[in-house]
Amino acid sequence: MMKRMAIFCYGVASYAVFFATFLYAVGFIGNFGVPKTLDSPRGLPLAAALAIDIGLLVLFAVQHSVMARPAFKRWWTRIIPESTERATYVLFSSLALILLFWLWQPMGGQVWKVSSPAGIEFLYGLYALGWLLLLYVTFLINHFDLFGLRQVWLQLVGRRYTPVPFVTPWLYRLVRHPLYIGWLTIVWATPAMTVSHLVFAVLSTVYILVGVQLEERDLIEAHPEYADYRRRVPMLIPLGKRTRDARAVADRS
Repeated sequence: MMKRMAIFCYGVASYAVFFATFLYAVGFIGNFGVPKTLDSPRGLPLAAALAIDIGLLVLFAVQHSVMARPAFKRWWTRIIPESTERATYVLFSSLALILLFWLWQPMGGQVWKVSSPAGIEFLYGLYALGWLLLLYVTFLINHFDLFGLRQVWLQLVGRRYTPVPFVTPWLYRLVRHPLYIGWLTIVWATPAMTVSHLVFAVLSTVYILVGVQLEERDLIEAHPEYADYRRRVPMLIPLGKRTRDARAVADRS
C-alpha cells in the first residue's frame, strides 16, 4: 500500500509541476506577470542568443517527441512502473519548459507592432482564447488520463488501467488537432511581434507540423479506424469537402 501511495503522490506532484509551468507559460509568452518573459531585456549578442534559444526549443521538441513514441515507452516501462509512465512524461516535459524559461535569451528587435487599442484588445483576447481552447480540448479527450492522474489513481485503488478509446468529440469532427490550433493561436496572437517571439512562434509551428506526422503514424497503429478518420477530417483548418463529409457522418451517427 505504501508503494501505491508513493506512486499516487508522485503523479499528483508531477501534475502540480505541470500546472505551475502552464500558468508561468501564460505570462512568459504573453509578457506579463512573471520575472522573465520572451521579450525581457536583451543580455547577449544576437547570434549567441539565437543559438541558445534554438537549442532550448530543439531540446524540448526532442524530449516531447521521443518520450511519446511507443518504442520508447516499452523500453522506459522496464525501468519505471507502468502506471507512472505518463506522469513522468508530463514531469519531464514541464522540466524542459522550465529550463527554457530559465535560460531563454531575448533578442530584441521588432517585426510588427499593433498600436490601435481595439487591435491590441482583440489580439490579447485571441491569446486568452488560445489558452482556453488548449485547456478545454484536454478535457474533451480525458484531461486526467492525458496528464497521468487517471493511471496513478487506478493503481492506488487496485484497478486495472484500460486505455482511453478512440472518440471524436465535436471539435474533433471539424479538425483532427484542435489542441494544436490552440497552441498556434497562442504563439502567433500578439500585438508586438519581436524577433524573440517570431523565433519561438516559427519553431513551434515547425515542430507541430512535424510532430503531427509522427503522432498520426502512432495513432493509426494503435487505432486502425484513425486512417479513415484522417481521410475524412482536415488536420488543422476546418474547411473543405472533408469537413462537410465528417459533419454528415456525425449527424447520421
